[in-house]
Amino acid sequence: MNENFRKLAKLLCGHSVKVQKGEHVFLDLSETPDEMAEALIEEISARGASAHLRLTSPRVSRKLSLLASQEQLDADADALLYTLKKMHCYIAVRGSENIFENSDIPAEQMKRISTAMRPVNDFRVNKLKWVVLRWPTAAFAQQARMSTEAFEDFYFKVCTYDYSRFDEGMAALKELMDKTDKVRIKGPGTDLSFSIKGLKAITCGGQYNIPDGEVFTAPVKDSVNGRITYNAPTIYNGISFDEITLEFKDGKIVSAAASGNTDELVKILDTDEGARYIGEFSLGFNPLITSPMRDILFDEKIAGSLHFTPGQAYAEADNGNISKIHWDLVCIQTPEYGGGEVWFDDVLIRKDGEFLVSGPDKLNRNFLLK
Repeated sequence: MNENFRKLAKLLCGHSVKVQKGEHVFLDLSETPDEMAEALIEEISARGASAHLRLTSPRVSRKLSLLASQEQLDADADALLYTLKKMHCYIAVRGSENIFENSDIPAEQMKRISTAMRPVNDFRVNKLKWVVLRWPTAAFAQQARMSTEAFEDFYFKVCTYDYSRFDEGMAALKELMDKTDKVRIKGPGTDLSFSIKGLKAITCGGQYNIPDGEVFTAPVKDSVNGRITYNAPTIYNGISFDEITLEFKDGKIVSAAASGNTDELVKILDTDEGARYIGEFSLGFNPLITSPMRDILFDEKIAGSLHFTPGQAYAEADNGNISKIHWDLVCIQTPEYGGGEVWFDDVLIRKDGEFLVSGPDKLNRNFLLK
């Protein structure tokens, strides 16, 4: 068996969800090699736990999504929720040979699917130990503009990183964010202000996403004012977007534009009332990820980036915003992407992607790569 598979399985079952003896672990795998599934099952069994498997295909799932009635969606959601209520851990490995597979599913149907699956996703996120990651397919390598071999090497290097190296810097950044009131973000096309007062900061060092490397919180819901331009390309429900700009007044998105795709952007923001408010603010710092590849699990961790997320807030940092969507949009502030500044209570804490204050500076790329 490929040693990378064993190493990744050990990290997912040990560091991420910490599988314990007697637990039940739900494996949700899509276009993932049999060897990786076997590595996970072996690791789970070695820990005295039981593995339970669901295999899906993006192409087949698309067909089901296109033709599913409301009754079918509700039945599928009920059945999956029933199963997950018997689990202790959830590990999802998601591969896809076509990242645009869902691009022709009508927006209204996607909204129905999202609504039906909401209780399932809420239970998984709030009640189970869970971790989610992508699988390095040839299509994924193409997104990253790399050869398949080079991308696989990069993928396993990033995904099996020693995440304990983040601990000291993350703790310092969390402490700083927990006592901060006013935040201001400046950069090309961006001048944004909001408050995070009273909202808990959460450290992310490989527990829920692989790869990882961020500390997040949420803005006070009605405190956001100004404009932000996201310079990382993104995909949402199979639709591609480049350079999204959002304008806020008293927390609400009052204007939105996307290069060549504004109509689709507005449709997403009109999903429900909460889609026009922000549910997450996060600073990313994974030293091995430096450029976007249209995959949010990687892009939101880019060293020197931030994401500012329309939609649902997380329970751990709940600002009261409720929505069917949670869309992580990324702004990279390193010099190669135009630079930028992050201010906490009128103190410049990060410039051009580098932390300037003691403690969080241990999350700077040069420090982590020593």
